[in-house]
Amino acid sequence: MAVRIGELAKATGTTPRALRHYEEAGLITSRRADNGYRIYDDSAAVRVRNIRRLLDAGLTLDDVRAFSACLDGDVMAAPPSEQGLRIAFERLAVLDARIAAQIAVRDRLAAALRAATGGKAARTVA
Repeated sequence: MAVRIGELAKATGTTPRALRHYEEAGLITSRRADNGYRIYDDSAAVRVRNIRRLLDAGLTLDDVRAFSACLDGDVMAAPPSEQGLRIAFERLAVLDARIAAQIAVRDRLAAALRAATGGKAARTVA
């Protein structure tokens, strides 16, 4: 059975725009119906869900390409490859650096607020 882009988007909790982006990145494929609509195999849903899991874990689309061979199965249960681990550790280092930079900015802002309010602790806005 085949599904159109809107159906695949709904089934995977994503958008047609994201699916087109994944297709442009070479992560999923479609064929065109006679009317020009994109048609995906049912198996594309598993692949898209795995792409989303990897993106949600902090990987980029470029990173996800390295996992192409296991996107059609249970990507989280697959034994990790050396390349996959390297990519994940590199991405974790990037995220840690970004978090550290954001904490430093936050601390500078909090200090500036304390200075501007006569030493009162900066309140946090929820």
